[in-house]
Amino acid sequence: MKRMMLLSAALSLVAGSAAAQSLPDLMKQMIAAWNKPTEPFRVIDNIYYVGTNGLASYLIATPQGHILIDTVMPESTAQIESSIGKLGFKVADIKYIINTHAHIDHTGGLAQIKQETGAQMVAGAKDVPLLEGGFYPGREEEKHLNFPPVKVDRAVREGDTVVLGGVTLTAHETPGHSPGCTSWTTDVKDGEAMRSVIFFCSATVALNRLVGRPTYPGIVDDYKKTYAWAKTVHPDIMLAPHPEMYGMADKRAKIAAGEPSPFVRPGEFNAYLDRLETQFNEGLAKQTAALQSGK
Repeated sequence: MKRMMLLSAALSLVAGSAAAQSLPDLMKQMIAAWNKPTEPFRVIDNIYYVGTNGLASYLIATPQGHILIDTVMPESTAQIESSIGKLGFKVADIKYIINTHAHIDHTGGLAQIKQETGAQMVAGAKDVPLLEGGFYPGREEEKHLNFPPVKVDRAVREGDTVVLGGVTLTAHETPGHSPGCTSWTTDVKDGEAMRSVIFFCSATVALNRLVGRPTYPGIVDDYKKTYAWAKTVHPDIMLAPHPEMYGMADKRAKIAAGEPSPFVRPGEFNAYLDRLETQFNEGLAKQTAALQSGK
């Protein structure tokens, strides 16, 4: 919650003249929280959390090698690699690296792990220029948002799949947060039951400009398309790039207490997206009013 309050404070400054000076300082506070270490753990079936305390990274383990979804800040890549080892897996066995969206807090270790493993780098087609350039769209001059560029081996669009060791991940275009923001779905075993999982990209406004000089052309329509799509899917399990988005800490505590499958929460994803859509509409209204008033 504290991280979200800091983020809100940062975003409230973006439209003002002090944003270029204040945003880096606020980012430093958020980064310190994001980089705090945490122990890795099994989420469900063959899905493992290998991120930091504030940024998610997921390992999907298979007999034919592993899939890594997202990394964290550049300086915390070693935490991911250490966590993979603690779980008894090898970084060298990663065959695919998937990025949900091209922002520094989810891309920082992509280039390093790709170089170390030779894994195939997979991302949404419209995020390829950002990943290969290492910058935030519309804020190229803000160097504190840059990250190590990474060569994308495979650009995906709606319905494309990544298949490995009996696991099939399906790509879904959910743009807005970034132009090529891509969510992924799969199924896992939960005892005798099968559960649907979504690795949701994101749909927060974050640092994006929606009006005036938008972060990228068509951004508002993209967000609206993503919210409309979200109403059509109903996963049993929601996972996301920031653990507070799905209450990871509370659910993890229930695992430790021996409760069955606390991550199985049908309806959670849809309720969360409904809240995000409301926040988006409020943000759009505020940015529009500020533009009209000349602020």
